[in-house]
Amino acid sequence: MNQDIIQGKWTQLKGSIKAKWGKLTDDDLGRADGNHQYLVGRLQERYGWQKDQAEREIREFERGLQKKAA
Repeated sequence: MNQDIIQGKWTQLKGSIKAKWGKLTDDDLGRADGNHQYLVGRLQERYGWQKDQAEREIREFERGLQKKAA
């Protein structure tokens, strides 16, 4: 999914993101506001992941969104 699309639909996606990564707070999601790098950093911090794992998790989430949209 295109990063611009994620930013444009951020409000609608926050619930899905929170359901997938429950350790993220509402404040984290509010500050992220669709910013990919900020979200990667929050996932690293909250879950103790390396950057490549956080990136992979986000890519998988985006793929899931694309399948739902199709």
